[in-house]
Amino acid sequence: MNNQQLVHTERLLTEVRFFQSPADVILSKFFKDHRKLGRQDRHEIAETVYATLRHWQKLHAFFGKKAPVRLLALGALVIARGVSIGSLSSILSEDERQKLSDLKAARAGFADQLHTASELPEWVIERMQGQYSDEEIVTLGQALSQAAPLDTRVNTLKGKREKVLAQLETEGFKAQATPFSPWGIRFQDKAVLNKNPLFLDGVIEVQDEGSQLLALLSGAKRGEVIVDFCAGAGGKTLALAAMMNNTGRLYAMDVSEKRLANIKPRIARAGVGNITPQRLDHERDLRLKKLWNKADRVLVDAPCSGLGTLRRNPDLKYRQSPQSIDELVEIQQRILVSAAKLVKRGGYLVYATCSILAEENQQQVEKFLASHPEFSLVNCSELLNGYKIPLNTGEYLQMSPATHHTDGFFAAVLQKSSS
Repeated sequence: MNNQQLVHTERLLTEVRFFQSPADVILSKFFKDHRKLGRQDRHEIAETVYATLRHWQKLHAFFGKKAPVRLLALGALVIARGVSIGSLSSILSEDERQKLSDLKAARAGFADQLHTASELPEWVIERMQGQYSDEEIVTLGQALSQAAPLDTRVNTLKGKREKVLAQLETEGFKAQATPFSPWGIRFQDKAVLNKNPLFLDGVIEVQDEGSQLLALLSGAKRGEVIVDFCAGAGGKTLALAAMMNNTGRLYAMDVSEKRLANIKPRIARAGVGNITPQRLDHERDLRLKKLWNKADRVLVDAPCSGLGTLRRNPDLKYRQSPQSIDELVEIQQRILVSAAKLVKRGGYLVYATCSILAEENQQQVEKFLASHPEFSLVNCSELLNGYKIPLNTGEYLQMSPATHHTDGFFAAVLQKSSS
């Protein structure tokens, strides 16, 4: 890293460190305002910002919470990105050189504290204890601190995975089939796909393998009425549409007009015609009554802490708080209760989050079942076995970056009694 790149990194970290806005939004705006920065400059700056965020606990534990962002960035270069202190000599003061040498020497000691070993804030660790052992917290935290590969889903309305993989190989991409999802392709390098014909033609969509499995668990079939209750960016909606072979009725619902607007070009690109976007004012919107007891399947990918996505959004663990988690838990329960009203007799309700916390996952399902005896839990492992997917995480789907190399995902499948 040269001095100019370091100066830009300092400017970004000065804003990011307050955690008032998502880091990717701040970086995107910065790069738009600095269009003269070359591709390599942008890469170095972005990678160093994210490396700093991924190792925030260690860097602050060693340098102190009031450490200058320049020192934090330099520390991230050394302990996270593997840059030698000697190669930085032209931009280091003697004091900085000594502090970085001391940091390298102290690395082994970071394993002695849970928060520095796991790179998780202490309040998150407290929420995890009782659900995970200390060793599991460290293993999971370290996995969440690694950069994620790029997962994509083949749109089965337009292509087959084997043919897409063959085409990608001829184009020089390092890609392979995902181990669990029958539609997934994983890129190990920093693949740029937004201008690739396969992406532009809607043959592939960016979607984590764990997210693909959530759609698969719904068991969506041709001609059904299906509701994606919290559609968000629309990734799972498009996967459901492909499972339905572009038939039936698929409602993509969300409270955000902007998110629903972003789905529309993806729908067109994917060649899908059975999706109806519908904005809701809130989870109890009266317009939902027309679908009460009519949906074959309802997918609730609930708003959550997002702590399972820290590989992609390392700043998220500092933008959440115990208070925000408590608020989310209440919202999740309200959404689940409202969405359940749409399920017809014998139909399925899939509840999912990208969280690693039991209070957003298992505890939510248990609380719902206690007050809704007409629903019963369906074993997720057995459902996946029906698709010949050898993935057994018990009654619930519980995906972990440490074990499955996906984001942290949770899902429960609930069936409404037919009588």
